[in-house]
Amino acid sequence: MSTLDWIVLFLTLFSIVIYGTYKTRGSKNLDSYLRGNNSMNWWTIGLSIMATQASAITFLSTPGQAYEDGMRFIQFYFGLPLAMIIISVSFVPIYYKLKVYTAYEYLEQRFDLKTRTLTALLFIVQRGLAAGITIYAPAIILSTLLGWNLTWTNIFIGVLVIVYTVSGGTSAVSITQKQQMAVMMGGMILAGIIVIQLLPISFQEALHVAGKMDRLNVVSFEFDFADRYNIWSGMTAAVFLFLSYFGSDQSQVGRYLSGQTLTQSRMGLIMNGFLKIPMQFIILFIGVMVFVFYQFIQPPVIFNQVQTDKLRQSEYAPQFEALENNYNASFESGKNAYQQMLTAIEAGEDEDAESIKGQIKEIKLEQEELREQAKELILQNDPAAETRDTDYVFMRFVMDYLPKGIVGLLFAVIFSAAMSSSASELNALGSTSTIDLYKRSIKKDASDEHYVRSSKVFTAFWGLGAILFATYASLFENLIQAINLLGSLFYGTILGVFMVGFFMKWVKGRAVFIAALLSQGLILVVHFRNGTGMLGFHWDIGFLWYNAIGCLAVMLFGLILQQIVGGKVAKG
Repeated sequence: MSTLDWIVLFLTLFSIVIYGTYKTRGSKNLDSYLRGNNSMNWWTIGLSIMATQASAITFLSTPGQAYEDGMRFIQFYFGLPLAMIIISVSFVPIYYKLKVYTAYEYLEQRFDLKTRTLTALLFIVQRGLAAGITIYAPAIILSTLLGWNLTWTNIFIGVLVIVYTVSGGTSAVSITQKQQMAVMMGGMILAGIIVIQLLPISFQEALHVAGKMDRLNVVSFEFDFADRYNIWSGMTAAVFLFLSYFGSDQSQVGRYLSGQTLTQSRMGLIMNGFLKIPMQFIILFIGVMVFVFYQFIQPPVIFNQVQTDKLRQSEYAPQFEALENNYNASFESGKNAYQQMLTAIEAGEDEDAESIKGQIKEIKLEQEELREQAKELILQNDPAAETRDTDYVFMRFVMDYLPKGIVGLLFAVIFSAAMSSSASELNALGSTSTIDLYKRSIKKDASDEHYVRSSKVFTAFWGLGAILFATYASLFENLIQAINLLGSLFYGTILGVFMVGFFMKWVKGRAVFIAALLSQGLILVVHFRNGTGMLGFHWDIGFLWYNAIGCLAVMLFGLILQQIVGGKVAKG
């Protein structure tokens, strides 16, 4: 990057951290530190909720996913407005009525201490692991693109987050997320405008190319349990995920519990429900335009330049050079075919256009085969290398083609997204550890100042743990996908406990506690046997459905177990 880009990057990041730390200094009591004295208005809440969900993976992976698979990922969010309405009507009023610091306090009042503790622990396990992955996943890509040491990249992201999150608590997280969202969306919209301006064809022609190559596939009505992204999973399984995430995950619940009033919190949630889809549409559409750009401007065979540079310096360099020459020739054939297809479309010759489209798809298959051969060479040269390169597509384009200054801004977007998600996670882990475990079961009668200090210690502890996990995360596989999978493994059970609490008043604590354990065991069996099955049964289920299965299992098991084990009359 240029000197200007480095200045833009560091000035943006340090300005956000310093502003958040300065504005929220002096949080002395527990209510101020964990709920921000209920001072947040609805649009601050809405932006904070959106920033919490919009991790760096959103801005790194989503354009690459659109490049490879089109717009169909947008269907994942179709159920979000419905989930926000349900939470606003059912969940939020109860939290406000009970004046809770965390969502899990409600569960003791409704059931018992062991149910509250179990649910809090499930959250801590899931979110504690996710916090490390939230740092590691972008760090591995950013360190590659910037030429930084991976460990120091993890530490850089983690320490920045710890500084303002420990200093100002919930208020610091929410206030900094306003600036982070402005940087993220401003940077992405600017990038989208520049992408369209750089296209070597007209915007209308770009839409023709994207449509013919199935990259504008916004809605799919084909039902398939193994398919994560269609209208059916988006309006059913994803609704359960969103209910779990926004209704019972403290990293999100903490955002709207800081609202000035119940109405302000509800409005913030509804804002998120109706702005998140356009936001994701913009990011996906940018990825589609990058795809069109690379149909007319020569792309690299592999977008991870570090791996290709290593290959060029290895014994496999001649083989890779031959592959590149074949790929370049195939690209020129494809480019000419696209021009012919656009000419046919302009002339209204639909049959010719469809015929040429078939030829282009054959060329694309040939190019993909050459890419696979290049990946095999990379693995032969370095068996531990990561060959999945779609996450590098967008930032490789940014570094190669965007003007100086804008490149630094786009890197600031990625760092800001990593920081915003991590800050909410650490803040939630600190508050849950303090309120649901330490204050409730270990040291019950200390002063407010003591619990503020303990919350800061827990937040810093989880932050350092996340950095440590991220440092050694290369020992694990498929981390980019794991960040989405982790939530689905635990969210269904957590949501099920809350749904029983809200809507099945006759089910008591003992029954729901056992039901939660059975449900969590069921989800783990379903996941680890997915694609193979057991006891004569075979299944292949997309992980989004784990949320629905886990939730419904808790409700069903709770209903049955209540008849068997009974229990004390539920409170409240």
